[in-house]
Amino acid sequence: MKSAPKGERIIITLLGRRNVGKSSLINAIVGQEIAIVSDTPGTTTDPVDKHYELLPLGPVTFYDTPGLDDEGYLGELRIRATQRVLSKCDISLLVVDEMGITSYEEDIIEELKDKAIPIIVVFNKIDIRGPKEEDISFCKENGLSYVEVSSKTGIGINDLKEEIIRIAPPYLKEEPLLVQDLVKQGDLVILVVPIDLSAPKGRLILPQVQVLRSVLDCNATGFVVKETELSQALKSIAVKPNLVITDSQVVKKVAEIVPEGIPLTTFSILMARHKGGDLGAFLEGICEIENLEDGDRVLISEACSHHVLEDDIGRVKIPKWVLSYTGKKIEFDVRSGSDFPEDLEKYKLVIHCGACMLTPTEMRRRVLECKRRGVPITNYGVAISKVNGVLERVLKPFNISVEEAG
Repeated sequence: MKSAPKGERIIITLLGRRNVGKSSLINAIVGQEIAIVSDTPGTTTDPVDKHYELLPLGPVTFYDTPGLDDEGYLGELRIRATQRVLSKCDISLLVVDEMGITSYEEDIIEELKDKAIPIIVVFNKIDIRGPKEEDISFCKENGLSYVEVSSKTGIGINDLKEEIIRIAPPYLKEEPLLVQDLVKQGDLVILVVPIDLSAPKGRLILPQVQVLRSVLDCNATGFVVKETELSQALKSIAVKPNLVITDSQVVKKVAEIVPEGIPLTTFSILMARHKGGDLGAFLEGICEIENLEDGDRVLISEACSHHVLEDDIGRVKIPKWVLSYTGKKIEFDVRSGSDFPEDLEKYKLVIHCGACMLTPTEMRRRVLECKRRGVPITNYGVAISKVNGVLERVLKPFNISVEEAG
């Protein structure tokens, strides 16, 4: 359970006013004392996360958040921290105490609806007092799921878990695609993995590990090789590979080595489907590269923070390739981690990483926000393949053409 990657976990966030029992409730759900409980309002000062296995849904992370009615300068900072958690939230638990649904809860519900986040209203502390009839009517009239619990006695906790599983959107219950539709039992898949300055010491990066595991889950054979040894590897194997998957940074070199008759794609393009579920949006977005002009701004969006190296893919290589391809004087901004800018309109194009550290929901929301603002978005694999002249080829395994995408 603990080994499930952060970006593969379902995010369930507990929200509500101060002192409604959010911390007690998360402790009751996971069966551990992981959040500090106190009668003093505002005890939870930062979002607290707890990993949990909620079967049959799978690995989840519960977030206990500060009260959204917090006050003062520090209160504002805490509320902002809660808002950042909401940006990646899959399911929300709106915790209500014996005071019932107030204007605070109504405001939160409207915000959650705007963000299309499924809501369960959790009437807590029913050992003190049950929910008011008007609150139950409010939930029914607004189509809100609700559960009555006592985090103190444990009443209703199992009902709450079952309701979480029931209202989870279908895409959370389905296995997201990596290579399952491209690889079958007995196939040979070659994974081309560069070992350069950006490669982590002593290990592979997460997308490479995930794709290799997916290949093995398909009962196929995974063959891992560096791009410098690829030619010799192709000569040494007795059968033609069914698929070659390469790191985008060396896609041009790999495309020159791998015969045209062998399907070829990249880890990043596979991750585009796996995370955002909208490869079409990224292919649409890359068309904007043809319209870039002098002075235009392009956002490079990275899902993780890391030490910048001299050959950094997002900060060095992609800007260099885009400048060479367009011949224009373009300006680049870089944002990392959860820092996705609010002023998207100033960018002509967003080029996003493979998002291995984001949840599918968080990546999906970024894509939708770009669409809402009218800003084209693409990802590293699509952009690199485009500027290196091999986009048509790496799309063939998906039966998609560049013309169809545009």
